[in-house]
Amino acid sequence: MSDQTSYPGVVLVTGGAAGMGAHHARTLAARGSHVCVADVADSSELIEEITAAGGSASGHTLDVTDAAAWTSLVDDIRTAHGELGGLVNNAGISRRLEFMDTPDEIWELTMKINLFGPFYGMKAVAPLMRESGGGSIVNISSIAGQIGYFSPAYSSSKWGLTGLSKSAAGNFAQWGIRVNSVHPGMVGTALLGTTSDFIDASLKSVPLARMGTLNEITEAVLFLLSDKSTYTTGTEMTVDGGLVSNGLYHRVIAETGELS
Repeated sequence: MSDQTSYPGVVLVTGGAAGMGAHHARTLAARGSHVCVADVADSSELIEEITAAGGSASGHTLDVTDAAAWTSLVDDIRTAHGELGGLVNNAGISRRLEFMDTPDEIWELTMKINLFGPFYGMKAVAPLMRESGGGSIVNISSIAGQIGYFSPAYSSSKWGLTGLSKSAAGNFAQWGIRVNSVHPGMVGTALLGTTSDFIDASLKSVPLARMGTLNEITEAVLFLLSDKSTYTTGTEMTVDGGLVSNGLYHRVIAETGELS
């Protein structure tokens, strides 16, 4: 039986030039969407790759902290395509700094990119999505937006994004626009790194005992963008190998052998 899942005709992905965002973009293009890849970095190689594989994509320069730049980008999308059905707010930064070690400028920059950016973006795209008959917004949050994570800037920005997503879901439902957040745990990207004592120690609290893959996060994003989730809005989708739900006692039991 063939997969009859439908995806938006045009999807905007921020932070899409590399890493997780690029993986979202490639996969969406392979499934028939035109992907608008927005980033401060050059996305031309990715656009060429997608096009060579038979997909459709365009590259756009975007500083997500600039509200006017968002407005200009959405105007360009309206002119070029006349519609927008999906937005993936993927752009983000992480700084693993404890409370008293966090400089004011890092606090402010993290908030601007991780929280202000999605706010500006949702505000900018909502009118075009409404004109397009509705759509789906997926905000890439983090498990740090569900727990007491030690880094105040990152954790606060992601907790804020969780609340922002729920607020937008209520506001935009009248226009047929759904808003959900995805909360990855440990995923092997440049944002996290691949080897460190921090990662090794953290994995001891993951019941599935490994990092997630890019594909596993993308599949969650695709579900929320697709017509498989038309009654899903204002929700948090956690993709973390069980870390939030069971990580503490998983580690306690593993280290004490209590249940063996």
